[in-house]
Amino acid sequence: MSAFSFAIKKKTMERQNQTVLVTGGSGFIASYCIIQLLQSGYTVRATLRSLSRSDEVRDMLKTGGINSFDSLSFIEADLVSDKGWHEAAAGCAYVLHVASPTPKIDAKSEDDFIRPAREGVLRVLRAARDAGVKRVVLTSAFGAIGFGTNKATPYTETDWTDLANDVPPYQKSKTLAEQIAWDFIAKEGGGWSCRR
Repeated sequence: MSAFSFAIKKKTMERQNQTVLVTGGSGFIASYCIIQLLQSGYTVRATLRSLSRSDEVRDMLKTGGINSFDSLSFIEADLVSDKGWHEAAAGCAYVLHVASPTPKIDAKSEDDFIRPAREGVLRVLRAARDAGVKRVVLTSAFGAIGFGTNKATPYTETDWTDLANDVPPYQKSKTLAEQIAWDFIAKEGGGWSCRR
């Protein structure tokens, strides 16, 4: 075995001993993340609001080229409830937080968007911190930086959606959730570094 082959095999074995939690496992972005993680040799634990969707997720992953599910498990956890989050993060090296409350057509107020997004990101971050997770990747959206403004220059890491203007509830929820996440990491992140 060449030194290169040995290094690749060693890296793959290291990844097999590392579990990555992916939130919102039934989502479009999450399915692509899960495929990439499994193909890279990681063990994946994905959250679902209901475990009844696990077969549906496996079918999506099969379409994406995954044939073995030995390194995949599901756990029930919902952004609007504390239940399941600490168990979901336990033993994980990394967390990919890609879940986001789905916009509701029948929402009564903007709080129907904002509350689950803000409380959900805090649930995930607290569980990850308490479990000793090395790194959390939080996916964002253009809605967190580009609404309520009229920029002629490229957007950067310092830009935020201007909430003083008329911003749709979903984009407002994305902005507030990300802002509260950065505040949590700065104050309670237990040494996590921040990059936006």
